[in-house]
Amino acid sequence: QVQLVESGGGLVQPGGSLRLSCAASGSIFSITTMGWYRQAPGKQRELVAQNSGGITTYADSVKGRFTIARDNAKNTIYLQMNSLKPEDTAVYSCNAEIINSARSRSIYWGQGTQVTVSS
Repeated sequence: QVQLVESGGGLVQPGGSLRLSCAASGSIFSITTMGWYRQAPGKQRELVAQNSGGITTYADSVKGRFTIARDNAKNTIYLQMNSLKPEDTAVYSCNAEIINSARSRSIYWGQGTQVTVSS
């Protein structure tokens, strides 16, 4: 079994910073893509940032403020969020495309972590 475990959410004031972590564990052969999505109340889930094959993409709304970093040795991805705004408030979920030890490719999701930006 493969699972993604997230950590690092919380409450922060506007202009503050948070770092999210997502660690994949289990019967992993390789990870092709890892990224972060978010969903705010009443809105659709959106891609925040993603690393795939060494290429990183960001949503326009977070460019210059958020940075994604991937540690392949630890099967972990991080999202450093700076200059946070109230509109960044959402549940952030880790996503990964993983090939397991049986060479089966699947998409996995973390449980989600709440990020609230408020004074």
